[in-house]
Amino acid sequence: MNIGLVVTTLGREQGLLRLLQSLAGQVTADDTIVIVAQRNLSAVTDLATDFASIGCDIIVTTSPLGASRGRNAGVAALPERVDYLLHFPNDTTWFPPGSIAGIRSTPAEAGAGALTVTDENGPKFHLPVAGTALDRWNVWTVIEMGLVMRRSLFTELGGFTESIGTGASTPWQSGEATDLLLRLISTGAADSFVWLPADISIGGISDPQGLSNAERRRKLRTYARGFGRVLSVWHYPLYWRAAALAGGLLFGVRNRSSFQAADGWWVFVGRFEGLTGRCFGTNLATAVDR
Repeated sequence: MNIGLVVTTLGREQGLLRLLQSLAGQVTADDTIVIVAQRNLSAVTDLATDFASIGCDIIVTTSPLGASRGRNAGVAALPERVDYLLHFPNDTTWFPPGSIAGIRSTPAEAGAGALTVTDENGPKFHLPVAGTALDRWNVWTVIEMGLVMRRSLFTELGGFTESIGTGASTPWQSGEATDLLLRLISTGAADSFVWLPADISIGGISDPQGLSNAERRRKLRTYARGFGRVLSVWHYPLYWRAAALAGGLLFGVRNRSSFQAADGWWVFVGRFEGLTGRCFGTNLATAVDR
């Protein structure tokens, strides 16, 4: 099975170095890595050159800002006529030994699937057990760096919606994987989706790592906007939207390992903005800028 790893980055060399080091000895000549450098293109190109002997081709390209734009550009840069199994790690992702083999074990008949993503606090989400149908309720447990999808299906669905997600030019700074899978469900092809076993996992960092209080709360608010926007656009029931809004206030309490109790206020405000489609203030910043 040919694996296509598509990494969008703002040029963070240390994270990319760890990612590439973790892939050594796991990728094969049938695989391809695409790095979409939206900043520091020259430095990223040099880093890729240093890993020319990693075991597979590394393609470096660029695109306008935005993770969704970058991922779509990365898929387009893959060699044609190969139906890769796509995976979309962050530039802070790393692959424990055996994880690529685990991804490669995705059933040949599967169009898409999800694997577990961990950080220093454990799994970001506990995925449903194998055999559980993908639906509009459990789709929220799949995040971008945990998604695998056949290139042919990705293309058929139109790729990621570029107006949402981290770095997009709109206030809706998350929800791109959820939106993609909701489109998959709407086509009636949800039965092509599989949940990979929990022991197939990749590593990452928690969302607030390295951020100041102001940066963390900005990121929470902009991510929450995207969450609320997807709920609204995909016409989730009013009771679900109300529960999501109320739950925002408790976000910091429920996630004390990484956040502060007061952080819930920013999640509440962001979800309200997303649900109503109206944002307060004029500083509608992207989720991250470094």
